Amino acid sequence: MQPRRGHANLRPAMTMDYDDPITFSGSRLDRVDQKRKDGDWLSDQLMNPSTRLLPMSRLRALVDLDVEAEIGWRSPIEALDLLEDNRPLLLGVEDGVAHFAIEADPRKAPRDAAWLSRGKFIDVRSIAPSLPTGDAAILAQARSMIDWHQRHGFCAVCGQPSEMRDAGYMRQCTDERCNAQHFPRTDPVTIMLVFNGDDCLLGRQPRFPEGSYSALAGFMEPGESIEECVQREIWEEAGLKVKKVRYVASQPWPFPSSLMIGCFAETDDREITIDPAELDDAQWFSRDQVREMIERSESGEGLRMPPSLSLAHQLARRWLAGI
Repeated sequence: MQPRRGHANLRPAMTMDYDDPITFSGSRLDRVDQKRKDGDWLSDQLMNPSTRLLPMSRLRALVDLDVEAEIGWRSPIEALDLLEDNRPLLLGVEDGVAHFAIEADPRKAPRDAAWLSRGKFIDVRSIAPSLPTGDAAILAQARSMIDWHQRHGFCAVCGQPSEMRDAGYMRQCTDERCNAQHFPRTDPVTIMLVFNGDDCLLGRQPRFPEGSYSALAGFMEPGESIEECVQREIWEEAGLKVKKVRYVASQPWPFPSSLMIGCFAETDDREITIDPAELDDAQWFSRDQVREMIERSESGEGLRMPPSLSLAHQLARRWLAGI
C-alpha cells in the first residue's frame, strides 16, 4: 500500500538505502534437498578435508575474531572429536563444498582441540549485524535447526525417543510400532505498519526499553490468511479497523524459528484503544518523527525505532521512501 496523500512529492527519506538487505535472509548456500537421504554422499563429505563445519554451543555460534568477525568454519580434521560424538546437520553446499552445523560442548573438549583455538561462541542476534547478510542467514538456519532438535528428542505421538534422519531435516521415532516422522516447523508472524494519511501507528510492549516503539505484530492462527491475521491483530491490540493490507517483505527470525511477514495496512480510524495485556502504549507518529526515531535506533536514547536488524525498522524505511 502506498501512502494516500503526497506520494509523488515525498522528500527523500534521509540519505538511506531503503532497500537494505534484510538480516537473516540471503544465504548463499544451496540447501541440496536431494542429497539429504544419500548416506554415501554424506559420509564422503564428512571425510573430505574441504568440508566446513560450524560448531554451535548452547545455540551460540563459533565466530573467529582475528581481524573482522567471520563464521568459525572448521575442517573435519580440526573437529574430529566433535564428529565422534555428534551427528552434523547439513546446511548446504557452496561451490561444491559441503557446509554442516554440529553441536559442541567446549567444557568436554580436549584442551588442545583445534576447533577451539581461535574462536569464541557468540549469541547469534548480537553478532549478526557484524557479519555479511548471507553469513547471518547461515547462522539463522543453524540456530533454528539445532534448537528444533534440542526441543524434539521424543516422539510427539507415542513419547518414545526420536533420532535425527535426513541430515537433520527429519526426526523419526525409534519405536518400530510407531515409526512416526517429525519435521522442522516455522511459525508465521505478521508484523505491520498501520497508516492513517501520513501518520503511522507504533506501539510498545511492557518489556520494551524506555522510549522504544515498534510495529505491531502477532502470530498467525490456524485457518487464517495473512490479511486476516493483520486485521485481527490490529483490532485486538489497538482497536482499529483496517481496510487495506499489502505484503512488503519477510524475514527469517531464528528465536527460535519464526518467519516475520511484513505488511503495510491502511485505516480510516484514528481513535486508538489499546489492549493493556499486549501494549503499554500506542501512538500515531508523523513522517518526521519516524525519521528521527530511525536515526536514533542504534543510540538507545530518546524515542526510537528498533535497530536495523529488525523487520520493523526496514518497514519504516520503506514507508519513508514511499515504497
